[in-house]
Amino acid sequence: MDTSLPSPRGKHLVKRVVVAVLFTQLAALSALVVTPELDGWFATLRRPSFAPPNWLFAPVWTVLYLLMGLAAGLVWAQLEARTVRPALKLYIAQWALNALWSVVFFGLHAPAFALVVIVALWVLIVLTMRAFFPIRRLAGWLLVPYLLWVSFAALLNAGYMALN
Repeated sequence: MDTSLPSPRGKHLVKRVVVAVLFTQLAALSALVVTPELDGWFATLRRPSFAPPNWLFAPVWTVLYLLMGLAAGLVWAQLEARTVRPALKLYIAQWALNALWSVVFFGLHAPAFALVVIVALWVLIVLTMRAFFPIRRLAGWLLVPYLLWVSFAALLNAGYMALN
């Protein structure tokens, strides 16, 4: 079923990719919790030596959400695959944990609980990738940068937890 070309139902491809990208970008609303805390509680924490500057996170997440949405849209466009629905359920579950992490870390000021959330998120990303690859190989590959960034974010989370 995997193909590097759009599915025969190309009109569905564009529409579903656009909807999936827009849906995925909704996770950026977690910035409503993050932004006020950057100069508040978060500024009082000791930073791990490998922590990047705060300004880097918004552009990185914007690109990652775009790649994630593109991946989900490519999978969603494969209407004939019976594995699409379970794969998209995994995608939505990891998306929800992604948004939850910001609320837990920044909103609740709970780095230890946030570490639990991000480890669960990492597992769900891997499961989502495993579900995406057989449906549309490109979709699985598009999630690799996301997995790498969340791996780094988990290390950062652990660093903040250890130092504070």
